Amino acid sequence: MAHLNPTPVLEPGQDRTMILNMGPQHPSTHGVLRVLLEIDGETVVRLMPDIGYLHTGIEKTCEAKFYQQVVPLTDRIDYLCPLTNNLCYVLAVEKLLGLEIPPKAQWLRVLLNELTRINSHLVWLGTHALDLGAMTVFLYCFREREEILKFFEMVSGQRMMTSYFRVGGIALEPPLGFFDRVRDFAGYFPERVDEYENLLTGNPIWMMRTKGVALLTAEDAMALGATGPTLRASGVDIDLRRDMPYSSYEQFQFRVPV
Repeated sequence: MAHLNPTPVLEPGQDRTMILNMGPQHPSTHGVLRVLLEIDGETVVRLMPDIGYLHTGIEKTCEAKFYQQVVPLTDRIDYLCPLTNNLCYVLAVEKLLGLEIPPKAQWLRVLLNELTRINSHLVWLGTHALDLGAMTVFLYCFREREEILKFFEMVSGQRMMTSYFRVGGIALEPPLGFFDRVRDFAGYFPERVDEYENLLTGNPIWMMRTKGVALLTAEDAMALGATGPTLRASGVDIDLRRDMPYSSYEQFQFRVPV
């Protein structure tokens, strides 16, 4: 019989510190993470994570499904990035089957994947600012996110849980007007990003609570298996879209922020 580890326990290490239980039901953890914190005022001295709250058994469920039936399950891996989850899965199956995907479907996958990426970043920035008391930034970010969710609804019929990509291509042809609306969004979105920057960059509260806090070195990031923006924020120049391109990314030129 497997031995289950007991609930993590953290004891105060100093007279002036206290132990705070954060989550799993906490506005910033959304039920997926519990963290035991030792704090000195507003400074986190130590922490102990308690993971596993998001375990859903999706892999086991997939064992009894046909390839196409798994796509809706991938939506649930990260509800903020359903299309990215769809893409990761169908790319793996297509590689196993040796399928060649039509260029139009590949380009549309890239377009929707990048919209999903923007959507995810907007949620991060908006909620992070909200946790620090910047309500306006939260409202601005979710204003633009709303437009992206409308794009998802146009192509799939769903704002979230899209289940749009398929093994071999996509589920449906985009409706008339879709590309025009995306083009309009791409035109004005950089100005909206400037609005976020004006509200945050140089804001003393934002800078005090984010700059130089909990630094993660490149060596530690690599050792811990960090990826994506977290790894690049540690100074590692890596991006799989550029270094190991997939779904026609090799046909696009873009800068990788490090």
